[in-house]
Amino acid sequence: MQAYRILNDIIANKLAVVIRGDNQFMAKKTAEACVNGGVKTLEVTFTVPGAPGLLESLNEDYADVIVGAGTVIDSETARIAILSGARFIVSPGFNKDTAKLCNRYGIPYLPGCMTVNEMLHAAEYGVSVVKLFPGSVFTPSFIKNIHGPLPHIDIMPTGGITIENAADWLAAGAVMLGVGSEITKSAKTGDYDGVKKLAAEFQNLTVKG
Repeated sequence: MQAYRILNDIIANKLAVVIRGDNQFMAKKTAEACVNGGVKTLEVTFTVPGAPGLLESLNEDYADVIVGAGTVIDSETARIAILSGARFIVSPGFNKDTAKLCNRYGIPYLPGCMTVNEMLHAAEYGVSVVKLFPGSVFTPSFIKNIHGPLPHIDIMPTGGITIENAADWLAAGAVMLGVGSEITKSAKTGDYDGVKKLAAEFQNLTVKG
C-alpha cells in the first residue's frame, strides 16, 4: 500500500524535477529553488556527489516534498537510496533485481523503457509507471500508440520535455513529466532565481494540464 500511496501522490503532482549538480551544494541550491517555485516532487540523481546525504537533507528540510532517487542502475544503489530516504527509484533502464528490491521495500520503481517489449518486461516485475527515456526521441503521439495495445501501462516521458510541448505530452496520456535541464540549466551560472522562475512556470502548466 505504501508504494500505491506514493505513486498516487507523485502522479497527482504531475511534475518531477531531475536534480543534478557538480557538487552537493549546487544540487541542494537547485532543489531549494525548485521547491520555492512550487515543485512537490524531486528526483535526486546518483551522479551528484554525496547523493545519499542530499536525500537525507532534503527530506529533513521539506517534509511536504516527495524526494526520490534517479540514475539508479543497480539494486545495491537502490538500497542505499531507500535507506537514505528515497521514496521512489528511477533508472535509465530496467533492472530486475532493482525491481524486486523496490517491491520488497514498498517503493515505486520507474525504469527507463523505449520499446513495447521493455515495457511489458518491466510490468511483469510489478512496475506501474515506466519512464519513456529519452523522450526527445519520440513525439507525444507515441503514448497514444502504446496505449492502444497496452492501456494499463502508465508512462512518464523524461528528456526533451519543454514548456512548449509539456501540455501536448499530458494531453497524449502521460501521467506525469520528468524535467531536468529545461528547468535547472541556469544553476550552472549560479542563477537560482532563474531556476525558481522556470520551476514555477512548469508547475503551473502541469497543474492546468
